[in-house]
Amino acid sequence: VSSYYLQQRLRPGLRSLFARARRLGLTTSLDPGYDPSETWAADLRETLAEADVFLPNEVELRGLAGTDDVDEALRRLANSRTRTVAKLGREGAATLEGGRVFRVRAFPIEALDTTGAGDSFNAGFLHAWLAGAPVQDALRLGGACGALSTRGLGGTASQPDLKEAETFVRGHAA
Repeated sequence: VSSYYLQQRLRPGLRSLFARARRLGLTTSLDPGYDPSETWAADLRETLAEADVFLPNEVELRGLAGTDDVDEALRRLANSRTRTVAKLGREGAATLEGGRVFRVRAFPIEALDTTGAGDSFNAGFLHAWLAGAPVQDALRLGGACGALSTRGLGGTASQPDLKEAETFVRGHAA
């Protein structure tokens, strides 16, 4: 689910929808999108208890957690179920792994337009994570998809396919 704060009619039932998906053996992910009211409503935190993956950007993460410190924000939003992955733009991405903050750097690229880069990151990360890749590899594939998507104008013109993203990752070894 994406754009949580814009989905006013979906929000009240999303937690139960995610719980049902879990019972059916499905994996759920949630990208909150920006909250135009900037209230960062607490109902999202309740919904997170049923989500498998939470994918906020840095602004969303800080707003929801009520702190400007990314590491502390990850800790505040942590629960036993949800993998929170913070998209940090030029700073890369971060998540908690074994109680510690784990970061990967962004790939160097000359961005033309960042529209859709977060969505492209989500696609790459989720593809690798669902395939059972270690979190570092999933973060790197997500980062590659996000970075490569910024090469052209608009949100979809430069999205890479899987082969291109994997080749890009191999060409930029950690």
